[in-house]
Amino acid sequence: MSELLKRYLPRIEFDSYEDFLNNYSVNVPSDFNFGFDIVDEWARIQPDKKALVWCNDDLKLSTYTFKDAKELSNKAVNVFKSLGIKKGDVVMLILKQHPEVWWCITALCKLGAVCIPGTYQLKPKDIVYRCNAANVKMIVSTDDDFLLNSIKDSLPKCQSVENVAVVGDNKVEGFHNFRDLMKDASSVYERPVGTDADTKVTDNMLIYFSSGTSGMPKMVLHNHSLPLGHIVTAKYWQQVQNDKIHLTQSDSGWAKFAWGKIYGQWISGAAVGAYDTDKFVPDLMLKAISLIKPTTFCAPATIYRYLIKEDLSGVDFSFVKHSCVAGEPLNPEVYHQIKSKLGMELHEGFGQSETSVLLANYGWFDVKPGSMGKPSPLYGIELRDENNKLCEDGEVGAICITGTDKKHPTGLFLGYYQDEEITNKCWHDGVYNTGDMAWRDEDGYYWFVGRNDDVIKCSGYRIGPFEVESALLEHPAVLECAITAAEDPMRGQVVKATIVLAKGFTASDELTKELQNHVKKVTAPYKYPRIVEYVEELPKTISGKIRRNKIRQTDSEK
Repeated sequence: MSELLKRYLPRIEFDSYEDFLNNYSVNVPSDFNFGFDIVDEWARIQPDKKALVWCNDDLKLSTYTFKDAKELSNKAVNVFKSLGIKKGDVVMLILKQHPEVWWCITALCKLGAVCIPGTYQLKPKDIVYRCNAANVKMIVSTDDDFLLNSIKDSLPKCQSVENVAVVGDNKVEGFHNFRDLMKDASSVYERPVGTDADTKVTDNMLIYFSSGTSGMPKMVLHNHSLPLGHIVTAKYWQQVQNDKIHLTQSDSGWAKFAWGKIYGQWISGAAVGAYDTDKFVPDLMLKAISLIKPTTFCAPATIYRYLIKEDLSGVDFSFVKHSCVAGEPLNPEVYHQIKSKLGMELHEGFGQSETSVLLANYGWFDVKPGSMGKPSPLYGIELRDENNKLCEDGEVGAICITGTDKKHPTGLFLGYYQDEEITNKCWHDGVYNTGDMAWRDEDGYYWFVGRNDDVIKCSGYRIGPFEVESALLEHPAVLECAITAAEDPMRGQVVKATIVLAKGFTASDELTKELQNHVKKVTAPYKYPRIVEYVEELPKTISGKIRRNKIRQTDSEK
């Protein structure tokens, strides 16, 4: 068991889910700092403990201990300080899964600077928007040519950026080489005490830009308590084990990185596995997983959907003892195929960039394929209708976090940075409305329906896109699909399916009829897609989520 867990959890083991829900609590020290209290403390009590097991597409492992993590993050602290970064300054990291992302996140935490993770898919307009909205003082980036060109094109419009540092072998005129600076930097940095540089748990620590499925991305602000909120994510949902490897597949620019690749995992004593790749190639990922051999594993549903289309007959994942899925809903058909082909039972979890895990399939109860599971003990979870009334079992409502006026839940964001108006729209009177719709069954399991603006209203019926998508994905012809509303003069709206076909299938009127009949058989007939469109790929956000609003917008312009 992790020695550090004992410092923050009055009680670690629970007899049942009800026991966990009612009696879990976490201590949040007023001066908690993940860099000093977790990374440096592991280095003190167990310096040779594995922290990071890393590989890229070359499939050669590199292993770093917590002693390494302390010294390398201290070097990064001293590099940032030499470039003028101090407590409260904002730094954007676009580092994929290079090892430096762990050292930089930890270093900024120690400094009390605010970290903005960014995905490597950002384009110039995205970089300009983020830098100006958050007053970014410094960018640290990989040496990818596309990304560097995007940053160069952005800088004239970025009002606050003073320095750019590059991680890699490229020497870029006007940019610092971060690795060269790291080599010469001191590996010593003492925790400031009683000075202006000292940090408090209530200080700003991290800003995630939301996925932006509609409108411009919002700035999701967290303080230094977020890592402690992710103990539930890692220890009780992902079931990471002390001195074992946990692998969550995620770029460092996504909130899923905070969920699965640093905070709760290191607090729980697990090593983090990392497969650093630019592009998802199923065969390479299977090889990387087999090389890293994680005891626990988590990935978005998209990855599982692609894996089941591969030849998995020779794949042995028996080293994986617990597997999870999050980031988007899991279709039951994918669950069943993964279990059949790889022997892995996927435990779905649900949350947002704004939270740690809100709902999950914990180990105390059976999984219902397609369900998000049951509430985390950190949050009061309710379903509320459009009139803010509590929903009964079976009724669709918005997932809401309640009681936030009495105590701020550990792991919940502080609000949307510098946007009080948007914050107040979804968070008032002690209730934060997530905007995600679900229903609860008689056993207390929650089932995802869709974002509130994705629900289709057809002839008086309310149809959630996820259920129809799940039905279509059971058909072997469908690789990916998105369900949206199409305007209809008679019914108000009808169901439209935008479909990416699997290998070996060709679009035709006959296939469309077959898919429509298939949906009628596996779900309520009124939910079948009256319009079917075949495409090469679906529009997605930079975090991989399907942009249904983009499909609706394109349809309206036709």
